[in-house]
Amino acid sequence: MAWKTIDRNQPVIDPNAPPLLSEALCEKIRSFFPRYETKRAVLLPALHIVQHEHGHVNYQAMKEVAELLEIHPSDVMDVVSFYTHFSSHPRGRKTILVCRSLSCELMGGKEVLETLKTQLGVDEHGTTADGRYTLMTEECLAACDHAPCMLVNERMHKGVNGDDVASILADSDNDKLAMPRSDLFDPPEHGAAELETTSDVAEMSEAK
Repeated sequence: MAWKTIDRNQPVIDPNAPPLLSEALCEKIRSFFPRYETKRAVLLPALHIVQHEHGHVNYQAMKEVAELLEIHPSDVMDVVSFYTHFSSHPRGRKTILVCRSLSCELMGGKEVLETLKTQLGVDEHGTTADGRYTLMTEECLAACDHAPCMLVNERMHKGVNGDDVASILADSDNDKLAMPRSDLFDPPEHGAAELETTSDVAEMSEAK
């Protein structure tokens, strides 16, 4: 097997490329600074914000996040490469994650994966020609009692079998959650934190 040679003299980031993180995006990340003791601690929220905006976190984005948080770019890359939620390259508009845990394997998860490969026309880590789907697997989706299962973006599909795949793919709402969107990574409203603190103090005083 021949190993691919990496040219360390060839930069992976175009030095003349415009900033990838807009000022609005940077400001959204900065809004998290007061919530944490250090800027480094804002790394996970920052990566979620960037990936939600761009669909992935490439090398340029990693470098710009590192500069914003005043940490080394390698620290950002370590986190991006560790968590499978983050991607350093573009994905489809919807990411399908098929569970490959023992429970799902025993209940027919492999058949589901092979059916998806056939109907999407891609292999694992592949993206369809229309950019709609990227197919991946995950070690465990923590829904063993509903095996086999798979995620379409953040929506869990439980007890899936090969015959279900076509109807799931044909459903334009197959990634829609039946619950309100989380505002966890939205910037806090002005005065909200102060109001919450005041309310907490008042409750503590009443409890005494």
